[in-house]
Amino acid sequence: MVKGKESYVIPRMKTGIEGFDKFFEQGIPQGYAVLVEGGPGSGKTNFCLQILNNACKKGKRVLYMSFEEPEKRLISHMMNFGWNPEKYIEKGNLMIKRFNALDIARSVEALLSEAKKELLIDIQPVLIPKNFKPEIVLIDSLSSISSAFSGEEARFRIYMEQLFRYLESHDITSFLIRETSNPTHVGHNVTERGEAVSFLSDGIITIYNVIYDNGTRKRAIEVLKMRGENIDRKIVEAEILNKKGFVVHNDKMLEGRYKLT
Repeated sequence: MVKGKESYVIPRMKTGIEGFDKFFEQGIPQGYAVLVEGGPGSGKTNFCLQILNNACKKGKRVLYMSFEEPEKRLISHMMNFGWNPEKYIEKGNLMIKRFNALDIARSVEALLSEAKKELLIDIQPVLIPKNFKPEIVLIDSLSSISSAFSGEEARFRIYMEQLFRYLESHDITSFLIRETSNPTHVGHNVTERGEAVSFLSDGIITIYNVIYDNGTRKRAIEVLKMRGENIDRKIVEAEILNKKGFVVHNDKMLEGRYKLT
């Protein structure tokens, strides 16, 4: 610490997911925007619902924004694992809300047209409910939002830039789900919808479907990126267990011949 100046230590959060927090020396820095990406059925939504549940246990205010599944189905998913989201909703520290991605795209278009320029828009009325002040936001998914912009990649990117700035300025930690058919960083050359958000994010968590040569399918996970944090750089096995949820086997590296999707 420099004499005469106070140092600021960024608070860190633990997800509470068994085995996952071992990836970090300290944890996920508060206010970070973290992508949770993977293919269909890899467990992205379950992973994020578990983060939601564990954060609510600690008294955090959490907003889960769904652009795909309805609220009742998400609550049912959580209850199947023995979690009680309704308790946190009644306490007022959890909001699970479904949004229409097309409404978001139309609102952004109207705001940009009104502004006569594509630089700054007011993100508040477009996405974040005014009657709830979250500490953690989970968005499921960026892929749905991107699709709603129907080829207007530039407009989608503007919206994402403003969203990330809004979350950062309000010190909100966010987890943003993105579906990817192939993990580009392990050798595939596939352009994904919403790929522009990768450089904006502070962290990337990738969940894989693992297909072994003998036909066996498993799950795996890695922390691909987390700015300013020392991370354990490896891909390890993961699974979703009944009445327990997402479990990471941090000491089990992938073995044998397999393909990551």
